[in-house]
Amino acid sequence: MTTPSNTPFTSSAELSVETRGPVLWLTITREERRNAMSHGVLAGMAQAISEAQLDRSIRAIVITGAGTKAFCAGADLQSANAFTTDYSEPHGHLAQLLRVARMSTIPMIARVNGACMAGGMGLMSMCDMVVAASHAVFGLPEVKVGVFPAQVLSVLQHLIPRRKLAEMCLTGEPITSAQALEYNLVNYVDDDVDSRLQWLLDRLLDKSPAAIRRGLYTMKKVEAMAFEESMSFTESQIALFTLTEDAKEGQKAFQEKRKPVWAGQ
Repeated sequence: MTTPSNTPFTSSAELSVETRGPVLWLTITREERRNAMSHGVLAGMAQAISEAQLDRSIRAIVITGAGTKAFCAGADLQSANAFTTDYSEPHGHLAQLLRVARMSTIPMIARVNGACMAGGMGLMSMCDMVVAASHAVFGLPEVKVGVFPAQVLSVLQHLIPRRKLAEMCLTGEPITSAQALEYNLVNYVDDDVDSRLQWLLDRLLDKSPAAIRRGLYTMKKVEAMAFEESMSFTESQIALFTLTEDAKEGQKAFQEKRKPVWAGQ
């Protein structure tokens, strides 16, 4: 059984890693580069998300960028090695981060505080929920510099209508936050992004930690399954849900008409 470890998360000059109560905040602090991703940022995020899985005190992870202009502008094109550091290495830093995020059983929320471009769309898409500022814009401009949003497609392709996705990839033109909401790319758009984020966190953090942990695991597993395979898998999963202490407490609290006290197990 995994128990709270109060992990000493490590920040860097490019990535702030801090706990605010039960929420782990990962903030790209490269405002002068419009919070463009460096290899250090990607590796730091992957490490923090992995470590958080071992800490039961962490109930949610928020990913954002410093300032108000940009969430993340994608790869740092000022760098000589913007996309890879070693062509003999089959696993790139962004791909590894997306893999780690895919395995997370802690809810991840993107706080999109400005421009969300290229690889930044990957960071946003790997999260379970998204709250965006009204002035935020979203785009896949890779074709404008002679490349294509290849890795981003792995996490973005099922979130947005196929025709619109093709248009964004092939023209490189951005969409507004209102359009992102219309296309179901984000959950909420608000002038006050922090108030909306806190509202969403409040609705999440009072729920069963055990149900959310096992639930996210189940959701992510069935996404790639055919119908009968997913039904067989979820048949066994629902039985395991009912065996948790949280499930017993939730039913007892309902019967006694009181708020549940979650054990998280």
